[in-house]
Amino acid sequence: MDKLLYGVAYYDEYMPYDRLDKDIQMMKEAGINVVRIAESTWSTVEPQDGVFDFTHIDRVLNAMHKAGISVIVGTPTYAVPTWLVRKYPDILAITPDGPNRYGARQNMDISNPNFRKHAEIVIRKIMEHVKDYPGIIGYQVDNETKAYNTAGPEVQKLFVKYMQEKFKSLDVINKEFGLDYWSNRINNWDDFPSTVGTINASLGSEFSKFQRKLVTDYLTWQASMVREYKHPDQFVTQNFDLDWRGYSYGIQSEVDHFAAAKAMDIAGVDIYHPTQDKLTGIEISLGGDLTRSMKGGKNYLVIETEAQGFAQWVPYTGQLRLQAFSHLASGANMVEYWHWHSIHNSAETYWKGLLSHDFEPNPTYNEAKTIGKDFERLSSHLVNLKKKNKVAVLFSNEALTAFKWFGFGWGSKESYNDILRPFYDALYRMNVGVDFVDPSSTNLEDYKLLVVPALYAAPDSLLQRLNLFVKNGGHIVYTFKSGFSDQNVKVRTSKQPGIIEEACGINYSQFTIPENVTLKADPYNVGVENNKVSTWMELITPTTAKVLAYYDHPVWGKYAAITENNYGKGLATYIGCVTSTAVIEKIVAGALKKADLWGLDQQLSFPLITKSGVNEKGKTIHYYFNYSSVTSSFSYPYKEGKELLSAESIIKNKEVQLEPWGVKIIEEN
Repeated sequence: MDKLLYGVAYYDEYMPYDRLDKDIQMMKEAGINVVRIAESTWSTVEPQDGVFDFTHIDRVLNAMHKAGISVIVGTPTYAVPTWLVRKYPDILAITPDGPNRYGARQNMDISNPNFRKHAEIVIRKIMEHVKDYPGIIGYQVDNETKAYNTAGPEVQKLFVKYMQEKFKSLDVINKEFGLDYWSNRINNWDDFPSTVGTINASLGSEFSKFQRKLVTDYLTWQASMVREYKHPDQFVTQNFDLDWRGYSYGIQSEVDHFAAAKAMDIAGVDIYHPTQDKLTGIEISLGGDLTRSMKGGKNYLVIETEAQGFAQWVPYTGQLRLQAFSHLASGANMVEYWHWHSIHNSAETYWKGLLSHDFEPNPTYNEAKTIGKDFERLSSHLVNLKKKNKVAVLFSNEALTAFKWFGFGWGSKESYNDILRPFYDALYRMNVGVDFVDPSSTNLEDYKLLVVPALYAAPDSLLQRLNLFVKNGGHIVYTFKSGFSDQNVKVRTSKQPGIIEEACGINYSQFTIPENVTLKADPYNVGVENNKVSTWMELITPTTAKVLAYYDHPVWGKYAAITENNYGKGLATYIGCVTSTAVIEKIVAGALKKADLWGLDQQLSFPLITKSGVNEKGKTIHYYFNYSSVTSSFSYPYKEGKELLSAESIIKNKEVQLEPWGVKIIEEN
């Protein structure tokens, strides 16, 4: 990228009246320099089978080019037209809950041959039509793609083929998946049952892995098709999204992001988050760190984020600016709102855009105008920010899926992300730069500290690699339920935590649900309420490990709760129970200090957040954010530089004031 991109999704086909020229005028006034179009337009572009109408696309492409606004064109395959479903009812996915009905988006079976056939036709027709238009900088394939829980008979046949290719033998599957249990043994490939009714976590987890592979293969197929037409200076991307809790929350269980991103030139992401008094920046940071890590540290695109969004998301004064620069601080090269204009009908009528339903300027739009001006003015200083972190969170889709089967026992509602988030949040609140790695990552050894939440399912090779990481001088913080089962969700027959016992210096064979349990003598000085153990506890016996905390209980008090072990040149910390966020922060802070990773940025903590990187001029950029409604100040600890927004000179140890929801960006000299 040669400049920062500031943009919106724009849907001329939704407009109640023709206002394209007026919209462009207002976009220019706001500094908008890119729009995303067409990803929702299949029924408009192809109103009947083989009948094509590119009027809306042409209007927008011509007008944007004339105005000097770049365009990202999306393939329109995530929402199917009525004629396609009438002609091929089997396009609608059959899920464990039964056949989908027409109406919602993302209701199809992405592996269905009839869907693929017509998806290819419409993609090729659009690409043939737009490929030589000036002003198109890239293409987005599909939209927030998943397998949509497709699990019908034809998908089951594909799964059986996948299992034959992967395992070769039913004897292997029966043994590794424990299918003799409850007479689930499969003795003939023709007898292979649907996974919809399975009670076997190994088989169910493998089907989830297969569904994720459907997504990877589908996006790779679309990307390769688009590459047949695109110009060398145009990119291919996808707007990956995160686990959803009413906002973007954690690792997406339905997509193998690292695998799917390999087909993209640039990774893209959709990040939605609470605002007003609940704005913390954590979701912006997490989504950015994950997306940057998908492509090995390369800069990424925020393809969707809210301007106004839900009623509870209308930003306070200053928050839109705070959010925009927060994306840049994690390495984003584009911030693009969903969407420009609020729509007047259908499901997302009240997911408001930058403009409200009256299309008139409003406080959020007026604030966007200041962002656009600053993006343009400071682009050469802020684009292509490079970040080099020494801490990574090791996540695993396989562990996530396996954990979903068992969790903390029958009826438990906690998820893998409920374990991961408190550790990521602790690092964020302490201003520690973080990358994400997964079992496929080749760069684990680049880090000094790995945080490994609930690695419930993992092959021997990964656990041995983690042991070696510690032995060679690395530090790891493990949580409970790590090392428990192999890649087939088969529980290891050794004492737990299995292979990582070697580095952790502990073992256990029992675990329980705590009642009236605390950590003995409040070892982290967090007070009565924060010292409680909840949800899960492993009854740990140290072998070579040092005990950092024992349980306080008349029966369980002899067992360790939290340990650390010197192994080779490194250190492994093991947390055997669910603790409070206050305890987690203390444990993580201790691990950072022992790994010699406690530095100047850790003099600040939430709500004062700082992030840094090196710009294209080779200068270090320090972002400072105030995620609160109270004015705060801090002592700037680095060498002298310039605050870019105000052009004010800054010397070391200068007291810098941050207004409520404020931003400062300091470039070292």
